[in-house]
Amino acid sequence: MAISDAVEVTESSRADSLTKFDIHDVLRNERRTRVLEHLHGRNQPVPLRELSERLAALETGEDPPPRNIRESVYNSLHQTHLPKLDEMGIVSYNVDRKLVSPAAGFEQVTVYMEVVSADDVTWSTYYLLLGVLGLCVAGLSSLDISVFGMLSVPTWTVSFLVILGCSAILERYRDDTVLVSLR
Repeated sequence: MAISDAVEVTESSRADSLTKFDIHDVLRNERRTRVLEHLHGRNQPVPLRELSERLAALETGEDPPPRNIRESVYNSLHQTHLPKLDEMGIVSYNVDRKLVSPAAGFEQVTVYMEVVSADDVTWSTYYLLLGVLGLCVAGLSSLDISVFGMLSVPTWTVSFLVILGCSAILERYRDDTVLVSLR
């Protein structure tokens, strides 16, 4: 077994052992969450300097952020947050080269990161409501009740499937757009 294979197996086994409590502990800290948001969808390792500058800009609302804030973020990432995420198998942090990249447990954690404001509806709730509405409309159509009886059950079904497909495409586009803006 090559060294890279051994590292991959160890990283994978650490990620497999993540519990929902571990994941919530990771996401409870705003800096760690922002690290994961910044890394999402990246194929190349991110330099620690770039990561710390981006997080400092988000925290202060200034671009470029003040030097003391950049240094504070850099030090806390280097000394605390990235080693913790690396130990858990969520990110891979090369201390010598100061590079950060997603690891085996990354996707397991990002599943928990769906951000929804207080006045917003999650996509899962939206899909549930769309499905229930589709079933109700199809049922009313089969009973030939008022406006719903004007179209056949298959027509209503296809209509709701088209809405479902368009919604999925919109969700995918919106997620990609949000992730690009976080970078």
